[in-house]
Amino acid sequence: MTYLTTPIYYVNDLPHVGHAYSTVLADALARWERLCGRPARLVTGTDEHGAKVRRAAAEAGIAPATLAERTAGRFRSTWDRLGIGYDEFVRTTSARHRQTVTELLTRVHDAGHLRPGRYDGRYCVGCEAYTPELVCPVHGRPTELVGEENWFFRLSEFAGPLAEWFDRCPDAVRPASRRNEALGWLRRGLTDFSISRAGLDWGIPLPWDPTQVTYVWFDALGSYLTAAGWPSPEFTRWWPARHVIGKDILRFHAIYWPAILLAADLPLPERITVHGFLLQRGSKIAKSGERTVALDDLLDRFGPEGLRYHLLRDNPVGPDGEFSVASVEARYNADLANTLGNLLSRVTALVVSRCAGTGPAPGRRSPLAPVAAECAGASADGWTAGQPADALAAAWRLVAATNSYLVAAQPWRLPVGSAEAATVLGDALEALRIVAVLAAPAVPGTSARIWRQIGLDGYAPRVPDDLAWGGYPGDCRVGRAAPLFPRLPTGGPGLATGQ
Repeated sequence: MTYLTTPIYYVNDLPHVGHAYSTVLADALARWERLCGRPARLVTGTDEHGAKVRRAAAEAGIAPATLAERTAGRFRSTWDRLGIGYDEFVRTTSARHRQTVTELLTRVHDAGHLRPGRYDGRYCVGCEAYTPELVCPVHGRPTELVGEENWFFRLSEFAGPLAEWFDRCPDAVRPASRRNEALGWLRRGLTDFSISRAGLDWGIPLPWDPTQVTYVWFDALGSYLTAAGWPSPEFTRWWPARHVIGKDILRFHAIYWPAILLAADLPLPERITVHGFLLQRGSKIAKSGERTVALDDLLDRFGPEGLRYHLLRDNPVGPDGEFSVASVEARYNADLANTLGNLLSRVTALVVSRCAGTGPAPGRRSPLAPVAAECAGASADGWTAGQPADALAAAWRLVAATNSYLVAAQPWRLPVGSAEAATVLGDALEALRIVAVLAAPAVPGTSARIWRQIGLDGYAPRVPDDLAWGGYPGDCRVGRAAPLFPRLPTGGPGLATGQ
């Protein structure tokens, strides 16, 4: 059983391409688990409480609940359009989540891990975090001076247990660069942090002190428990979780969250996969402002699978990645339209013209067989390591090798109905079948379409069995394929390729 989560997204603004990257990454990793025959549960959702949500609602002249309902709906519809196969969309304003957070707070309080105290310092509303900075390095806006009585979590008590966890589970935070970053915070010493806010009514009240509402990290992070069914017995079926997050919330997931779970006597996360920012002209893509690329416009131009492929192929998990419309277009044309799409069109047309539309079986000793084995192994390793960019690069090496094989063999010059033409085209069909399996987590609809267009029924591939050479049975009806990825029209609504 695998339980995968995205971050839950604030409802103070609409989904953008940075949100899409986190969500597509988690979706692809969940799809890989299912492809390997392992049940996977994918959870996403929205974080709907807090000061910045109340402020955004006030600026819009509506109630916070109205803003939350409206924006949560936009996230759901956008994820549906992107083909995100989530099993639950959790909302922090739900009655079920309120019960979970109340139980979590009560358990940690009763165990003696919370204390009253006073906070005097600076606070970033955008990050929902206290900070020593005068200007938030993430949002570029001045922080606010705050002084109030709060309840604090005794984080300092958990330095030893957290250090033991990092030693015992070296792959719990990946990639290694992000693990080292989390270890740096741990080694510099841990400070108790505030878990509540006074004078804010848009949140979940503390069970023992209704003058305070729970601060974002107990509320938002608790959503992972809500969607797993805690505290019901169903919880043990899925937990521990694999979290997919951006680097800006690493400290809260790799330090705060494990400590909260230890305080509640709950198992720690199995894995925290941390990706970098998407940047435009060197700055983080934000929810609003001049650097925003409208997600709807991107989907209109490139389609959900064109955008999914770019996000996964061009952004290795860990470092920041530069995003532009031009880079999406270049990857769409090079890999999808001109390479994979052209291969499918060429092979199906040749099967129709040379083999009367009957797909031949591949040769057992095809020169493509060892190439396919190497590429399939490298791609599977990439998916397992949580690096879709590596997995897709390996799969497309097989696409390129197959195109080169056809150029060398020139089946269009071989006699119609000849054994030689059948052998070459059977090999190409088999390579396409394997590529469809390897690409399925990234472009599931495209993979299913390839499967059908080469004459295979009942699309339900499994790894590793369907990666072995020789799986294409032959004697399948094949028709000329319509373009997988039509060439893009020049320009697009709201998009400039230099963005």
